[in-house]
Amino acid sequence: MLLAKRLDHYKGHHPLVLGIPRGAVPMARIIANALDGDLDVVLVRKLGAPGQPELAIGAVDETGAVFAGDYMDIADEAYIHQEVDRQLSVLRARRELYTKAQPPIDPAGRVVIVVDDGIATGSSVLAAIGSLRARKAKKIIVAVGVAPPHTLTRIRGEADEVTCLEAPVDFYAVGQFFADFSEVTDEMVVAELSRATADVRRRAS
Repeated sequence: MLLAKRLDHYKGHHPLVLGIPRGAVPMARIIANALDGDLDVVLVRKLGAPGQPELAIGAVDETGAVFAGDYMDIADEAYIHQEVDRQLSVLRARRELYTKAQPPIDPAGRVVIVVDDGIATGSSVLAAIGSLRARKAKKIIVAVGVAPPHTLTRIRGEADEVTCLEAPVDFYAVGQFFADFSEVTDEMVVAELSRATADVRRRAS
């Protein structure tokens, strides 16, 4: 995989590779395997705009910490509070489900690679970076397939390192750059985490 090759210099550093659920988790597993790292997820959710749920006005992590995006001012306080509660409910359900496959791995003191398939506004990735800083990650690398240049500039200001395969100026949506952009389900995420857990046990035996 191209991203794994770009990150080859982290082989031997036993990185913690975190996929942003759900779409990025299969990519994260490939990278974790290639770098002899640990696989886990970083749980964040974008906050959708009123009447335009696909447009991120910000994001929230599983602790309830909110990252305000560029479009946060188009929503009133009551809507934002409701949207945060709605997304936190999704995050709690995912944490409960995913923990059955693998307990969360502490990022403190670790080299952490945050993986996303593609980034539009960057709200979710920026929330993930903030969450990992709060949990004392040693170094935060963002690895992404595609993102617009202005979003990458913002992310580079927050992450320690950013690796991106494509940064097209004519960016409209993440899906336009993938031949196969089919949905990744919670069941698929659980399967990837279960395989990662089995791999760790096998290496330890």
